[in-house]
Amino acid sequence: MTRGWARLRRRGRLGTEADRATYRALHTASLASPALREGLTAGSAERSIRHLRTLLGTPAAALTDTAVVLAWDGIGQHHQEHVTALVHRAVENGEVTVGHLGSCADPGCPMRHAVVGPLVVEDVIVGTLAVATSAQSGALVRATDEVARWVSGQLELAQLDVSRTRLMEAEVRALRAQISPHFIYNSLSAIASFVRTDPDRARMLLLEFADFTRYSFRSHGEFTTLAEELRSIERYLLLEQARFGDRLEVTLRIAPEVLPVAVPFLCVQPLVENAVRHGLKGQEAGHLRIVARDLDRECVIEVEDDGVGEDPERVRRALAGDADLDSVGLGNVDARLRNAFSDDYGLVVETAPGAGTKVTVRVPKFAPGVHP
Repeated sequence: MTRGWARLRRRGRLGTEADRATYRALHTASLASPALREGLTAGSAERSIRHLRTLLGTPAAALTDTAVVLAWDGIGQHHQEHVTALVHRAVENGEVTVGHLGSCADPGCPMRHAVVGPLVVEDVIVGTLAVATSAQSGALVRATDEVARWVSGQLELAQLDVSRTRLMEAEVRALRAQISPHFIYNSLSAIASFVRTDPDRARMLLLEFADFTRYSFRSHGEFTTLAEELRSIERYLLLEQARFGDRLEVTLRIAPEVLPVAVPFLCVQPLVENAVRHGLKGQEAGHLRIVARDLDRECVIEVEDDGVGEDPERVRRALAGDADLDSVGLGNVDARLRNAFSDDYGLVVETAPGAGTKVTVRVPKFAPGVHP
């Protein structure tokens, strides 16, 4: 019985020849994908063309832009000029083009035909995939067309990545623009008030202010670590406590395990600024609580104040991106969290008039493509 089971398992693991061919094709495509996801450049073409030629099983293959060959793999490179002429036809016609390679100075060269498939990104032809072969066949034309469509899909994903990065950068710039000018003015006023009475504290606060602004306006990195974000928050709170004194009480409870977790840049700091601005509004004193917990595969961050609270409908509108509401980037932070980690990771806000506000952020401890 045991031997029979082992034979069955071994047969299932190896699969049929069709299964193995499918696996080889998928594996080869996966080798070409990382370079293509960088966009169509000479470098990405050079790194991917060998795998594309293997996928098609042809003696030669090339990736081109709309005018010239970017990378060639295989024999017959002296035919590049002939292939380029077919590339121009494929770009002009917008469809797979088949043609003869013309006369050849090398009598031993087996290349006679070429198939050129356009690469299309957002309805614009950006280049072609060309293959050269000794014999023309309908199967090769179909295969070249399908692989060109797959390459187009990878290039389109690369374009989406670029657009997403630009969008995220624009959102961060918009968030920076919302950093309260009153906070900057009040911080500098508080520092100035200590220059005569406590110069050491004034010097320390000035350094904290410089570090806070340097972090908030840095120009690199879509993500940061939770430790870096919390360090900036501590600087912000030191400056606010210099202004409010005993009126602002802060409690921090941070699990050390979550400090290296990658989070979107400026995703917690605006929540803290919002809590201070609205939590102390119209009150003699306020308590701010910041908690970061390790929860299996996730990190849970809570920012809670015991302030005046808010109308839940106004919060809903703020999360929807209503710029007219007096809120520091709630909609911006919510959108960036969803873009980074999926819609499962938006902000959760619990509030009511007179009941304070609690904002909860969940982020995965590990996410593909996310690193500080």
